[in-house]
Amino acid sequence: MIRYRADDRFPMGCTSKMMGVAAILKMSMSNDKLLPERIYYKKSDLTSHCPITEKHLTDGMTIEELCAASISYSDNAAMNFLLKKLDGPQGINNFARSIGDNAFKLDHDWPAEGYGTFQNGEDSTTATAMANSFQKIALGDVLAQPQREKLQLWLKNNVTGNNRIRAGVPKGWLVADKTGTGFAYGTTNDIAIIWPPNKAPIVIAVFYSSTKKEAPKREDVLASATRIVLDAFKAQN
Repeated sequence: MIRYRADDRFPMGCTSKMMGVAAILKMSMSNDKLLPERIYYKKSDLTSHCPITEKHLTDGMTIEELCAASISYSDNAAMNFLLKKLDGPQGINNFARSIGDNAFKLDHDWPAEGYGTFQNGEDSTTATAMANSFQKIALGDVLAQPQREKLQLWLKNNVTGNNRIRAGVPKGWLVADKTGTGFAYGTTNDIAIIWPPNKAPIVIAVFYSSTKKEAPKREDVLASATRIVLDAFKAQN
């Protein structure tokens, strides 16, 4: 295990959507009618960054489609519709506790969670906790195989992380990730599963925030950190 400030609390941004969608998938294991359920909504229900939900104002979307939009496109309205199925942020926190994650702390819906900072400690977690939970959810037995495979597919199809962890991974390696970005302090995050050829997958969580409110986003830091981690893994093997 390679760690740097891994137990410090960082604002997590939309990486939290991974936990929320996992909670929905867990519910679907005991309710086979959940994922096909169609949700209808109107334009006033949308918020900022809704690239998929804004295209379905007339026909609505299924819970499964909302899950995919939340992960692969980080669609905020999609995640908020799912949040209603979970009885709000506390429902996601309860799911996190159920898998042994006592650090995960979601206080708001999306995109309000993007205002979490070092200063207020809201909507935050630690890299250790997130990586451990991500491994349990995406690679372990928290979810049944059909649900786990759906989540992995959505993560592999993510379009928001090309300049982050994915940019630090050698060509030909498979990556499944979920990004997160804050409104201030440069918060730039990504969590990923990396599959090197013919080797076991690597789970990585990289959180970046500055102490300066006007600091820019630093996708390059995440790519560089990924290269450092992978180089260290190569040195160990």
